[in-house]
Amino acid sequence: MIFRPICAAALTFLLAGCAGHRVIRPGRGLVPRPTAAPFDPRVPDFAAKPYQPFSREDAVAIAMREWRLFGEPVDDDPPGLRPVPPPELKPEREPGLWQRVGEYWFIGQDPELREGAWTGMHDEYGNLFPADQDDRYAWSAAFISYVMRIDGAGARFPYSPNHAAYIDVAADMALGRTSGYVVTAERPSAYAPQLGDLICFARGRSAGLRFDDLPAPAFPAHCAIVVQVTPGQLAVIGGNVDDAVTLTHVPVTEQGTLAGPDGGVLDTRYPWMVVLRVLYDR
Repeated sequence: MIFRPICAAALTFLLAGCAGHRVIRPGRGLVPRPTAAPFDPRVPDFAAKPYQPFSREDAVAIAMREWRLFGEPVDDDPPGLRPVPPPELKPEREPGLWQRVGEYWFIGQDPELREGAWTGMHDEYGNLFPADQDDRYAWSAAFISYVMRIDGAGARFPYSPNHAAYIDVAADMALGRTSGYVVTAERPSAYAPQLGDLICFARGRSAGLRFDDLPAPAFPAHCAIVVQVTPGQLAVIGGNVDDAVTLTHVPVTEQGTLAGPDGGVLDTRYPWMVVLRVLYDR
């Protein structure tokens, strides 16, 4: 399987967001502004205070570091064509890597969420789950949350186990329905993604969703962070791609956009529907 970014369990699909200071859209009402994050002993001081400004350069470097940790895998194949390894050989379950996935959950999620205790192979009670059930513990949104948290986004990013949470907050930012977050939604045909931005598509039962449908009720999706911009192509890194942190190349127009003026997305593999422009401090 190529992308398994959102937990397939119905409970996760129904999860609208985080409790406490994290407000993830329960519907289409006004989204409150972020407030100061409470003390969380799981987040290191250098990220919580933070020591350095929330920066594009650091976000890319953090994503690249994690990619190197997983062995620098690259997957440019269409979904379903890449051979699937036996369950026992999945990278997310290898010694040293399942613990790293646990850190994405532990640091990337707010402390009241049960997902914060998951690993690449254990649930919140420490029970080993079968490798063929890992769709229920998909960690791609946890990876993005981890990168934003470690980079020092603080209370300004809507950390969640569900990509749709921050896609919808970004849409509300673009519509002027909330403020103070560091993500805002951009149309794929109108904005050229920059280093550190996120590109996203809806998947599974919601694959038909498009930019104009946002914000939408909780839906399965996948987002990846842009780590390289070259003429005609982006390189993006996503979590839980082939059960690893994996790099993918994405075609773009001469103007650097994912879609042409007619809205047609150049990438025939994935229906990228929105760019989340990240409002870095530097």
